[in-house]
Amino acid sequence: MTVLNLPLGTVYAFSVFLRPMEATLGVTRAELSFVFGLAIACFTLGMNLGPLLPRLAAVPALLAGSTAMAALGMALAATAPGLAQLALGYGLLFGLGGGIGYVVLVQGMNLVLTGRRGLANGYLVSLYPAGAMIGAPLFGWALAAWGLRPTLWTLAGVLAAAGALATLLAALAGMRLVAASGPAAAPVARPGIFPRLFLIFFLAAAAGLTVLGQAAGMVEAYGGSKALALGATTAVTGFIAAARLGGGWLADRFGPARVMATAHALALAGDALLLAVPGPHTAVATLGMIGLGYGLVSGSTAASIGVYWGAEHYGRIAARLYVAWCAAAITLPVVAGRLFDLTGGYAGAVLLAGIGNLLGVAVAASLPRRAAAA
Repeated sequence: MTVLNLPLGTVYAFSVFLRPMEATLGVTRAELSFVFGLAIACFTLGMNLGPLLPRLAAVPALLAGSTAMAALGMALAATAPGLAQLALGYGLLFGLGGGIGYVVLVQGMNLVLTGRRGLANGYLVSLYPAGAMIGAPLFGWALAAWGLRPTLWTLAGVLAAAGALATLLAALAGMRLVAASGPAAAPVARPGIFPRLFLIFFLAAAAGLTVLGQAAGMVEAYGGSKALALGATTAVTGFIAAARLGGGWLADRFGPARVMATAHALALAGDALLLAVPGPHTAVATLGMIGLGYGLVSGSTAASIGVYWGAEHYGRIAARLYVAWCAAAITLPVVAGRLFDLTGGYAGAVLLAGIGNLLGVAVAASLPRRAAAA
């Protein structure tokens, strides 16, 4: 789980590649936002395909195939002459392979656990931003020392090695994707809960993915140096990783609804701060607050699946909820990139994020603290 999800999580360090890709490939910020959004969309597609694949192959074979696809996609990105091949490699293949590998590991882990599932699922979803936190400074160094293409080739090699190790460990552990007693029954219907969770997650992810995809560019747009921008990118991913872990832990104790409402309120405060006092250091603080809010919602959303539906349905429900993550990736981040191309700034995107966070507070407050009896 840790071995594979850390390198896959470097997708969250995409903002470090913005300026090198613009210079090397001659693409715009909006086009790169599209590639990032496509990667998230294909990751979500992979998550929804993953629960169907155990009928066709065992877990080790699924992991080997999915990680080979992700590594091939990164290799294509490393040799891309322009937008089309970059979208095919980084967006389609890397995203699709990562999504399948992720949901295979998620479902396998939840079948093993018997307690503290909120904390465990918070840890699981924290691995992606943790991978970006590790990857961002390494990418910054490699881009300066080697350039764009060798850096992407190295990442492709790391993905291939991590996939091979994850496949071996899954085979040794005898990991499976269905309970020992057989396939789980259909999840109990929870009228009104799923659409509210979907909207809460979408609104948090829209702001959070904008930050993750464009953090470095946002800090520079507010007058920050390249060093400050790189440091902010690293710090934000660390905040999100910690908040995802904390969101799961807090949901075990206080319930997902309370955690989600507080998280959206925190992000809203960050939006208001940057609109009121624009500047590079304020931008860093705001990005951190938005990142914390997104991380808390993400961790508590993962925990909410066990609260409302049961752990045996984690993979299936999580895949459906992550459609919200996909939709978020192709809305506000793309709009933010387009607004930057038109205005040279991010004030409009921050205002839109604030409106979304305000709505998120209201919707989260309407959720029940625990599932009603089936």
